[in-house]
Amino acid sequence: ASCLCGSAPCLLSACCPSTYNSTISRLAFSFLLLLGTFVSVIMVLPGMETQLKKIPGFCVDGTSLYVVGNKVNCEVMVGYKAVYRMCFAMTCFFFLFSVIMIRVRSSKDPRAAIQNGFWFFKILALVGIAVGAFFIPDGTFTTVWYYFGMVGSFFFIVIQLILLVDFAHSWNQSWLQRAEDGNTKCWFAGLLSFTIIHYVLAFTAMVLLFVFYTQPDDCTEHKVFISLNLIFCIIVSIEAQPTSGLLQASLISLYTMYVTWSALSNNPNRHCNPSLLSLVGAVIPATPAPGPVPTSLPMNTQWWDAQSIVGLLIFLFCTLYASIRSSNNSQVNKLMQTEEGEGLAADYEVAGGGEGVRRAVDNEEEAVTYSYSFFHFSLLLASLYIMMTLTNWYIAMPAVWVKMGSSWLGLGIYLWTLVAPLVLSNRDFN
Repeated sequence: ASCLCGSAPCLLSACCPSTYNSTISRLAFSFLLLLGTFVSVIMVLPGMETQLKKIPGFCVDGTSLYVVGNKVNCEVMVGYKAVYRMCFAMTCFFFLFSVIMIRVRSSKDPRAAIQNGFWFFKILALVGIAVGAFFIPDGTFTTVWYYFGMVGSFFFIVIQLILLVDFAHSWNQSWLQRAEDGNTKCWFAGLLSFTIIHYVLAFTAMVLLFVFYTQPDDCTEHKVFISLNLIFCIIVSIEAQPTSGLLQASLISLYTMYVTWSALSNNPNRHCNPSLLSLVGAVIPATPAPGPVPTSLPMNTQWWDAQSIVGLLIFLFCTLYASIRSSNNSQVNKLMQTEEGEGLAADYEVAGGGEGVRRAVDNEEEAVTYSYSFFHFSLLLASLYIMMTLTNWYIAMPAVWVKMGSSWLGLGIYLWTLVAPLVLSNRDFN
């Protein structure tokens, strides 16, 4: 009981090495996000609809969804509605903490104790908000929250790209350092190999997008989207070569092609958007529900198509990486509101406190190593992104523009980090 009401390290000390207090707290909050994601995944599993329909007010005279344009049978949408309410609860939870933690400067601030402790009450609050969310009357809630999800997901896709830039930067710097320390050919060969693999995968993805998501006499928008992102990837690769190296640019190019694929798969025009299942085999439609089902709604409402699964994997990686990252990339640190860190594991002589003792070191007495408020805001955006991913963005054309726009903004930010030191030569970007 004392652990649940105490600090984050007390909860995780049995399975984690001695480390920094700031890292453990971020991991704990990320675990709450992943736990909510797991519950949301369960909500859309086959067979759950019969249980979800028992919730009072959940299935009353069908579901009005202006994005789809019709009132549809509740059995078709009940899993999606449950995901919306679960992610609404997570969004409210992280929004509350984002507001509370504004301008926390060090662990001496009383609010830092709330950030790093009282985990029993945090879990209780999240569960309470989630339970209450399931009693929200349907009305226009799903439609309104859909547009909130679109905006939040737009910015989270950009954050994912920034995190991938930082990851590639740290990866590149680490292997270059090892190459300088010895066995130069081996480490340089490794960097070159992964760079080539990323570019080959990106080029293959581009070719497949042209083959499966365009038609000779149709799908002009798709052709424009694919061509533009191909051109942008070439531009950032040319700019990156003399400054940050091609490993970053290759990984960003591959991610851009994923976002392009994800965007094109949300086009409701089936002539230009074959589903993954129709590419590899026949689509098995879901069990039809009683009552009329509108023709505008896709018959297969399961979320587990390939782009959603890849999106979940990227989401998991970026969430965990954001929790443990310690980067010397000053530009990314400014964008992510973090400071240059010293690494994941603390000095064992300092952190151990005795043989066999595992605890966390308060490394934020003088100043916090990351913005508490921005970290919670990022988890808020992640909650909205996972909501849209699990519900396939309702296969609507606005989702296509949101994803393409976020990919362009992300590429623009990355390109600026490359050209800014050249354009503003009188400023220090090191």
